[in-house]
Amino acid sequence: MTPSIDADVLVVGAGPCGMTLANLLGVYGVSCILVDRDTEVFDFPRAVGIDDESLRSYQAAGLVDDVLDDVIQNTAIRYYTSWGRLLAHVSPSGRPFGWPRRNLFLQPLFEATLRRGARRFATIDVRLGHELVHLEQDGEGVRATVKSAQGEPVALRARYLVGADGGRSTVRHEVGVPLTGTTAPVRWLVVDVAEDRMEGLYSAVHCDPVRPVLTIPLPYGHRRFEFKLRPDEDEEGVTRPENIGALLAPLYGSTPLPTVLRGRVYLHHSRIADTFSSGRVFLAGDAAHLQPPFFGQGMNSGIRDATNLAWKLAAVVSGRADERLLETYDTERRGHAAQMVGFATRIGRMYSPWSRLTERLRTLVFRAVSRVPGGRDYILQMKYKPMPRYATGALAADPARPRSHPVGKMFMQPYVETGSGAKAKLDDVLGPWFALVGVRFDPAELLGPEELAWWRALGGRLIQVDWPRSESRPLHGGGQAGRPRADTGTEVVEDVDGAFREWQATRPDDEFFVLRPDRYLAAVSDRSGATAALRGLRDVLGGPSPDRVG
Repeated sequence: MTPSIDADVLVVGAGPCGMTLANLLGVYGVSCILVDRDTEVFDFPRAVGIDDESLRSYQAAGLVDDVLDDVIQNTAIRYYTSWGRLLAHVSPSGRPFGWPRRNLFLQPLFEATLRRGARRFATIDVRLGHELVHLEQDGEGVRATVKSAQGEPVALRARYLVGADGGRSTVRHEVGVPLTGTTAPVRWLVVDVAEDRMEGLYSAVHCDPVRPVLTIPLPYGHRRFEFKLRPDEDEEGVTRPENIGALLAPLYGSTPLPTVLRGRVYLHHSRIADTFSSGRVFLAGDAAHLQPPFFGQGMNSGIRDATNLAWKLAAVVSGRADERLLETYDTERRGHAAQMVGFATRIGRMYSPWSRLTERLRTLVFRAVSRVPGGRDYILQMKYKPMPRYATGALAADPARPRSHPVGKMFMQPYVETGSGAKAKLDDVLGPWFALVGVRFDPAELLGPEELAWWRALGGRLIQVDWPRSESRPLHGGGQAGRPRADTGTEVVEDVDGAFREWQATRPDDEFFVLRPDRYLAAVSDRSGATAALRGLRDVLGGPSPDRVG
């Protein structure tokens, strides 16, 4: 007899990636047990930067306001040459996904917020002080042996298991997946301080062939420093308080020195798992990829993993998609994770040029690029950041789709106006699940009864976006948005930011958008292609055919 299932999903690891996954599974109503061998949040920060994509994930999880309570938003970063000249002041002002692109936080506070968030859901069972010892899987589920806080073995069975248990992942070891790549031979001293009085709420990178230095302001008077170590410097010596003080003193000048909380020496890894899935077991976060911290994307890449995987697990365990949908997790995430690992590694080389000559050559190239039309914005608005772009995966198939087509990219998040006259971010109107958006028409009117029945069985929403103030002015004043259509249930909103209008100015045939729960475009078409676009999504999900939906 097959053992009974304790939960749909077992998550190993209560760090940012695992807790993000648990919160999203809670939103989707999926039963989940999360285990972690530690009982408390680590009391020192590791990651310090959270980006707009991650904030959008916490918006979906209903936690973004709580996260932002402890975040310094919209922070700039300055790059200096070794002779002290300002090379660039990167301060991205655009918010294409609805949130500022560079934000700084203290990880212990952030993790505490995620743990409080998980307690909102009766379907999420967090078991701290429980360590995974062994796992086995068969065609119906995964059986895990977990050692409890009292040292007793506990047997758990779930339909799927996600290893978000860090770079030394027990889960990855248990399923025999290699972590391929390199470890840089250089070491970095990371120093965290409190009671900081240094001027300037921006990060700074002092590029230098000998001793590059990074400084990052953090909330509540904290600051992070990173110093590249010379080969002759030993770990015990550089972490002594007097030696840390000697490194900090030139940066503070006449400003009083802060209180040093800790100093640790780290090696930087550039590694990625050979696969992100093995049967019913999935790897996410540091268990799947490791990258240098220079671009602050290690944790954010793990949050992308969790966001991508959560809705797919939810669709499968709820019976609204076939198991083959889960194959697209590795297809979509591993390539982009590898791209981010490579990008962070190259950024680190820029911080520490080989010599003064190579540094001056790099500076000349950088200035030349900034003078090219569009080059300045490319640098200052962080357009160089590799964005996920899925060519294959959980997308409506179209082999003739050009590279410039928006399918497979994250959709914008402008403000829209709702029926109450209030402005709302688009995702708050779309909800956390699938959505169809018609620009200036009701998307339900283009679908046959079978397609519409399938969409409603999937649980998707219907949204109509109208041009701002395009209808007759009502007697009560204000816009016409939010007129729910009694016949189809479609919610009507107005494009008060003009974002859809600007989109159609360059792509006039994009009128019908099929959006995944992670806000990536599964399909885009004109009105005549709406039915085919929706059928393309149905084929990918592998759920019941429209003629079998009651």
